[in-house]
Amino acid sequence: MPVYNPALEPAAATLSTTSLALLLTITALFTAPVIAANTDDTDTADIGTPLRLVAPHAQTVTDTAQSLWKWAELGYLETESSGLLQETLAAAGFHIDTGIGGIPTAFTASFGNGKPVIGIMGEFDALPGISQAAVPYAESLDGKPNGHACGHNLFGAGSLGAALAVKDWLTDTGHPGTVRFFGTPAEEGGSGKVYLVRAGAFDDVDVALHWHPGDNNTASPSSTLANKSAKFRFSGVSSHAAAGPERGRSALDAVEAMNFMVNLLREHVPEETRIHYVITEGGIAPNVVPNFAESFYYVRHPNAGVLATLWDRVIATAEAAALGTGTTLEYEVIHGNHSVLPNEVLAQRAYDHLVALGGPRYDENDHLFAHAIAKTLPGGRYEPGSEAIIEPFAIKQSKGSTDVGDVSWNVPTVGLGTATFVPGTGLHTWQAVATGGTPLAHKGTLLAAEVLAATAIDLLSQPELVSAATAEFNKRRGPDFVYAPLLGDRDPPLDYRR
Repeated sequence: MPVYNPALEPAAATLSTTSLALLLTITALFTAPVIAANTDDTDTADIGTPLRLVAPHAQTVTDTAQSLWKWAELGYLETESSGLLQETLAAAGFHIDTGIGGIPTAFTASFGNGKPVIGIMGEFDALPGISQAAVPYAESLDGKPNGHACGHNLFGAGSLGAALAVKDWLTDTGHPGTVRFFGTPAEEGGSGKVYLVRAGAFDDVDVALHWHPGDNNTASPSSTLANKSAKFRFSGVSSHAAAGPERGRSALDAVEAMNFMVNLLREHVPEETRIHYVITEGGIAPNVVPNFAESFYYVRHPNAGVLATLWDRVIATAEAAALGTGTTLEYEVIHGNHSVLPNEVLAQRAYDHLVALGGPRYDENDHLFAHAIAKTLPGGRYEPGSEAIIEPFAIKQSKGSTDVGDVSWNVPTVGLGTATFVPGTGLHTWQAVATGGTPLAHKGTLLAAEVLAATAIDLLSQPELVSAATAEFNKRRGPDFVYAPLLGDRDPPLDYRR
């Protein structure tokens, strides 16, 4: 069987020689679109600076991304991934503090002195049940049940590259200021950053930066959905389902009753609401009335106040289900995230750098992989050059959620996204896992490092930019805002992925 492409790492795919030739011909027929955008007249860092500063660390970034992809560790269990990032930063002269917020894999790495303090966040947790090889067709990896379907291997590595580049700039210039890398575990349903915020890790930070892998390039001031989750555990009475059903009280009945009521509730909630669940345990044998069952719910809405009202209604369905089935209920809040508070001042600066640097450009091997992946996506076609398009600057409302939201209500925060995946690829899919383990994804990752580094250097060297961002931050929050974590005072759920 012919090898798909031996240059791709870490695995190859199978494709006929005829198909390869056809893909090469198609690639040659297209040219990349011209990228153009208007930017403001504000002084920004010389675009050669981030390119020059990130380039020496490119191999470290890509090697780190591959190691994290290979390990694919779940939330709060990212021992190898966190350790590698810490070792790399310590070797570069950063001061490391570990165990932040009571989380063994959370850490900060600081370099420099004095103000301003610019934070760069890095994530590194994977998702369960989405194992995938780095090939353009669905193929799980033996003994590897997890996968980086949200690209957090790239997230952590790209932020690492930015922090190393900013450290070099501080060293070269002798400029005052501090760059701090935040190693933030368990974004996927564990709210790791919330515990760091609660522990005061961001108290002295002037501006926080982050990014996220995706299928396009954007630095628009976007918000997200506030999000809260819980596991609902019902306990009943076991019995023989045929010989003594009247003596049983089915915990599974309670789970199903709750699900039924929540599904009726969907008709009577605000349009922006999102509610989803899975049944994590419902019994084993049909002829045994289950004495225990569990469901896991997420509830989302753009506004945290509305979310609180929705949450109370979902809790009421669980209580009613227990009452109606003669079972008992316990529930545990697992995570809670505020929506992201946008900052247009910071977003405009990051956008200017993104436009100046330009989107990633695929090489011949990347084009082959992109065409093959695209055939598995809706539409089934990849347009060469589409990976380089910069999305227009606009205020947006995302349908996703992130624990970056809690940071953004405590510190002026800005984020961006780059095309690390083939355009059209959705997050939390096998295609995202596959692409995230190839050199194609590294191009967008290095671009993110460059934009983050350039933005951080502007913030370190231009006090007026920090002041303007802080003024907008205070105005958007309002004078009476008091931060309260949506997950309350619970300890980090370190075992939520076990």
